[in-house]
Amino acid sequence: MPDRPIRRTGLVFCCNVLAVAALGIGAPLLAADVDSTPASPLAVTGPRPKPVEPRSAEAINGSIRRGIDFLLAQQNENGSFGSPFPARTSDVYAPVPGAHHAFRAAVTAMCISALIETGGGEAEVGKAIDRAEAWLFEHLPHVRRATPMAMYNTWAHAYAIQALVRMLRRRPDDKPRCEKIRRLIEHQVEMLNRYECVDGGWAYYDMNALTKKPSGPSMSSTTATVLVALKEAKRIGIDVSQRLIDRATASIRRQRNPDFSYAYGEYLKYQPRRPINRPAGSLGRSQACNVAMRLWGDETVTDAVLSTWLDRLFARNLWLEMGRKRPIPHESWFQVAGYFFYYGHYYAALCIEQLPVEQRGPHLDHLAHLLLRLQQKDGCWWDFPLYNYHREYGTALALMSLGRCRKAPGEVGTGAGR
Repeated sequence: MPDRPIRRTGLVFCCNVLAVAALGIGAPLLAADVDSTPASPLAVTGPRPKPVEPRSAEAINGSIRRGIDFLLAQQNENGSFGSPFPARTSDVYAPVPGAHHAFRAAVTAMCISALIETGGGEAEVGKAIDRAEAWLFEHLPHVRRATPMAMYNTWAHAYAIQALVRMLRRRPDDKPRCEKIRRLIEHQVEMLNRYECVDGGWAYYDMNALTKKPSGPSMSSTTATVLVALKEAKRIGIDVSQRLIDRATASIRRQRNPDFSYAYGEYLKYQPRRPINRPAGSLGRSQACNVAMRLWGDETVTDAVLSTWLDRLFARNLWLEMGRKRPIPHESWFQVAGYFFYYGHYYAALCIEQLPVEQRGPHLDHLAHLLLRLQQKDGCWWDFPLYNYHREYGTALALMSLGRCRKAPGEVGTGAGR
């Protein structure tokens, strides 16, 4: 394991460090990275996946239907999604109540986005969205940093922005509601400005000085997640400080290796051959970082870079698969944690949207093939046991990914877009 605790990517979070140490569990460290392909920023190369049989529109729509039904059945009476119960004895570090406020707000926001994108026109789904929106209106303004160390609210602010943007488009003629939503988005941007790390970008832990302005270090995937959300906010006319963006993109650039794998965090940028920083360890993280940098104008993230890393994701998916559903973060090969899985595939779907229409087909085929294969019998998807949030966030990410697989050729998605 790294010298300091490995931090989380995506929505879910690091295991209690003391529990991991007590168990003596460490991720396997490989003498050689068999998944590495030397490359330069101008000539990115990588493995190619074998072709798969395209899934029919009926199969994709049926899978989405089962996922929607699962979320409808799991919605709490108060309209939110997810809960802190039951908890494993070795569950992730989550100081109460602040950590769970952030968890539930983030997961509820993700479910709102998924339901709007994949089933928002249905009456029953519409009622569920209305209840979830009412909960978010009431509780989102109160989400804060849980402790000087735990800043899980970063995830809540980012995913809430994306949900609020979709809520705004849902009823554009309701002017008072739209104004309320815009104020909430502005508040989330303000909170992200407040919790930006001193070196630029964002994290979910401050294990350094525990300062009011987080002392960091920033994390590549957390920063990418925020950048994607801020781009959506900017597109609808919300003021986003260019200085905030410049510092965040500079942070990701400092963590980027020549082959477009990314360090887990700035604290590992001088250890590029650490297993978690190698291509196999970066499979999910690279998708988020690539699309974030592309959206904010990084011309080095070309179509070739996006396609190369999408090919690598599907050709070497086993590295992520081996970590899926393992109960201890980073115990798998290349220190992959289970919560990299659906997170990485969601941002892969956003990467696909960045490509020319004629290049998307094979990537969409692979994505649909994989997600349909992994859907549970009850209709959900999950990759890491996290209290009672994991099935909801996994299903939301999978639905938003599958929804992009069923779009007509040439149709621009409701997410990252071009």
